[in-house]
Amino acid sequence: MALKDIIGSKLGFGAAPLGNMFRAIPEEEALATVEAAWNDGIRYFDNAPFYGAGLAEIRMGEALKGKPRDEYVISTKVGRVVLDEIEEGPRDNGEKGSVFADGRPNKVINDYSADATLRSIEDSLKRLQTDRIDIVWVHDVAQDFYGDDWLAMFESAQTGAFKALDRLRDEGVIKAWGLGVNRVEPIELLLDLDGTHPDGSLLAGRYTLLDHSRALQRLMPKVAERGLGIVVGGPYSSGALVGGPNFEYAPATSAILDKVARIKALADRHGISMKAAGLQFALANPAVAAVIPGASRPGRIVEDRAALDEVVPVDFWRELRAAGLVDSAAPLPISG
Repeated sequence: MALKDIIGSKLGFGAAPLGNMFRAIPEEEALATVEAAWNDGIRYFDNAPFYGAGLAEIRMGEALKGKPRDEYVISTKVGRVVLDEIEEGPRDNGEKGSVFADGRPNKVINDYSADATLRSIEDSLKRLQTDRIDIVWVHDVAQDFYGDDWLAMFESAQTGAFKALDRLRDEGVIKAWGLGVNRVEPIELLLDLDGTHPDGSLLAGRYTLLDHSRALQRLMPKVAERGLGIVVGGPYSSGALVGGPNFEYAPATSAILDKVARIKALADRHGISMKAAGLQFALANPAVAAVIPGASRPGRIVEDRAALDEVVPVDFWRELRAAGLVDSAAPLPISG
């Protein structure tokens, strides 16, 4: 079954904020945000043990435990195992730095072996209070986390996690698997492997209005040719696109802020929101199965749905292209 059909909807829920990403979110607010997503009709929820050392999964499990399990799709990630042991000292999270400084203090180890993959899934099932995971992403096997050692980690995943997930999918235990990364290169490498059969991947931050050319030129054609799918994470580029201070988990550069300002000037002139521009741009690519903005407040869900349904004039997209603010080859929405 195609990834798009498994997910079943264009708009999903990215759970990273539930792990206290960038700020400590009160428990009631976190649960209310998931409830708002459910009430809005969202039925695809993406998570990861890495998000707050299991905190995001625990909160989502609590919020969804009374919902009919056959009515929603859950994806989570492997590659990290959350231990009962408490972490002493700062964590090394690569480029992601201290974004989960307010998460649980549990130690998290990186392990892409087959045994660790199965253990991670079992632990996630408990935290999520569910009997099955629909989609499993192999998390952060990329240079942004491991630097020059990322290829060694990828090779470990190739002999461990990839084979285990291929088997689980073929046995019907899960419905799909792929990578969950912030870089294009690992997905390209995965697609070129012999004997490995992913169903798609989650690509965060690399197919957005602010950064999409590499994915567009090198990845999306391969994905489309093979009938796979890409879930777009981080469509607002860590918040930079919608007026936030961060891009790629760090303070936005002056070049990024200037690009945001130029796009916003066009959006304001046409009376549209930046969220609408961001979501609808990503979904215009036929290789994209769904987009999963993160949300930490119930009101953000309302904004995302409104952005998805907003009518964006064709002239906005034309002017965006004419100004060189999107790649000339990028598919753009044609309704309006």
